[in-house]
Amino acid sequence: MKKRVIGGVIAAAILIPTGVFAATPLIEMLTRTPMTAEQVKVDEVGKAALEKLYRAFPETKSFEITEASQVGGDSTNSTKAKAVQTSIVLQEKGGTGKKVRLDMNGITGEIEQVNQENWEPADKPVISLPDQEIKVKVDHLIASMYGSIDQYESHMEQMENPNQKTLLLNYTEKGAKTPFYQVFVQGNTISVSLIGGGPSPSVEGFFSTKGKPDYTADSFLNDEKLFSLLQMSPAELKQELAKGKSVVEIAAAKNVSKQQVIDVIATTQAKGQLQAEQSGDNPQNDSSLEQMKQAVEPKVVQVIDHKTETPW
Repeated sequence: MKKRVIGGVIAAAILIPTGVFAATPLIEMLTRTPMTAEQVKVDEVGKAALEKLYRAFPETKSFEITEASQVGGDSTNSTKAKAVQTSIVLQEKGGTGKKVRLDMNGITGEIEQVNQENWEPADKPVISLPDQEIKVKVDHLIASMYGSIDQYESHMEQMENPNQKTLLLNYTEKGAKTPFYQVFVQGNTISVSLIGGGPSPSVEGFFSTKGKPDYTADSFLNDEKLFSLLQMSPAELKQELAKGKSVVEIAAAKNVSKQQVIDVIATTQAKGQLQAEQSGDNPQNDSSLEQMKQAVEPKVVQVIDHKTETPW
């Protein structure tokens, strides 16, 4: 499996879930285009993801596609630029019981997040099981969807969530600091995110939420060209953000326009994504750098307008 680019357009956010698991919030900020089950089955990325799921869990072949959507692209016209992300939700027939959600990188085709919901009895949800049993189930989900996990070291901890017990599991390659897989277990849901491993970003937690580091925007703001544009170090930028300023406000104080900031970050993100496309499992792509920049710009705007301790 090819490692994903942390700074790519679909870089997974390291988040503490609140209530339910969902796709990365920065992705959800963009407009989604609904897809029919028929469109999913002929879509290159959707079809490949379904085939992988069916091989891993044959029983899901009988599940219904209850929801599907894309961010960017055009599900009715394969000649246009590919979607940034494709998402599919499948559930046992009848609308109750076991459910699976897949979030795929529309460029590389990689499955970047898998949610497995209601696979345990309602009266004995997965979070109620002993920790070792939970880990066995998480190991099985990762190994089934992504392959052997023998090369990873795992660490489990309980998150500080007074409303609902939540476990965090990190699977890290030996010698690496950033997890390759990050897993949240809450209620009757297991949510696996493909992070990709590698060294830690230069600064972590540019923003905070309820006094805790908020990693949502790190993959966007850890950008050497941005630091150069603002003539600031990563630590200095984090310090200014901690005062309640936005990146746009910090830039304005240095006579740097909002559009300049957008262009720098969007270019880095788009180049990273196109690089991933060239080395990924699904290299065919007809999108240009400008198309990728246009796709990611709305997310960049959300990041640079954001202020610490405010909801996304």
